[in-house]
Amino acid sequence: MKRQEISEFRKSGLWIFGYGSLVWNPGFPFKRRKVGYIRGYKRRFWHGDNFYRGDNEKPGRVVTLLQDQEACTWGVAYEVTDSHMEECLKYLNMRENEKGGYFSEMVEFNPREKGQGSLLALVYIADSDNPIYLGPASNMEIGAQIAICSGNTGHNIEYLLRLADFMRRHCPEVEDDHLFSIEAAALAFTLNSQGLKSPDQ
Repeated sequence: MKRQEISEFRKSGLWIFGYGSLVWNPGFPFKRRKVGYIRGYKRRFWHGDNFYRGDNEKPGRVVTLLQDQEACTWGVAYEVTDSHMEECLKYLNMRENEKGGYFSEMVEFNPREKGQGSLLALVYIADSDNPIYLGPASNMEIGAQIAICSGNTGHNIEYLLRLADFMRRHCPEVEDDHLFSIEAAALAFTLNSQGLKSPDQ
């Protein structure tokens, strides 16, 4: 993000929307957080990760957003104060842009709490132009890939399970078939590789 854009945010404050690891590990100081959603995007495990949850030989899979006018994606928006804004953007540029392969854009965030209006938030998205973008695959293929990969911050399956746990805890009424189907596939692959059967078998 360009420096002149930072000064524009200072007029109204900065909100960061997270829909992947940011929901449980923002990594930057914030004033408050709100659970909510953005419209026009769906979350998919289509982006590669060769640093945090994988490596060059076995890239992991992490989430990105795809445009879909009928969809919405749930996550967390964090409010960053003026005093931490530049520090926050510098950190996220390293974490999301340089090492994650994402680019940033502004979206309309809708808080879950009733009676609160929407607000603009910064979000990080990766698309097919990125060299580590992996694209679509079957749930079983994605789950198996996640089950065997790990990187500098831990196992890829931990990322998947933490995201699924967030959705169950904070958005229990939301159906996220893509996320939960891949979670089931990754767990089944792990049990099978250990010679065990899943509880429903």
